Amino acid sequence: MIETVIRKRIEILADTQLQKRVTDAIDRAGITGWTVVPVTSGKGREGRWREERVMGTDKVLVLTIAAEDNAMALAEDLAPMLTKYGFILSMWDVQVIRGERF
Repeated sequence: MIETVIRKRIEILADTQLQKRVTDAIDRAGITGWTVVPVTSGKGREGRWREERVMGTDKVLVLTIAAEDNAMALAEDLAPMLTKYGFILSMWDVQVIRGERF
């Protein structure tokens, strides 16, 4: 039977120009990997938006999976930027195989 363990899946929506700050924070938290996905449009409290390369407001979704202590360290590190830059950070429990990799 395959064994699974609980880890935190973390998604961070941020402006593309701030992507390196997010991935650097992931590295500082001791999380071993991340994936960046371009985001072309969405809708929030202020209405619909679309990618805008000319204005520099295009967005990315940074995904990672981590042990709870690393996830909390990341959230604490990014907390000041969440308000200042309007990042959206969500996390929830997921079951993973090969938990030692996360």
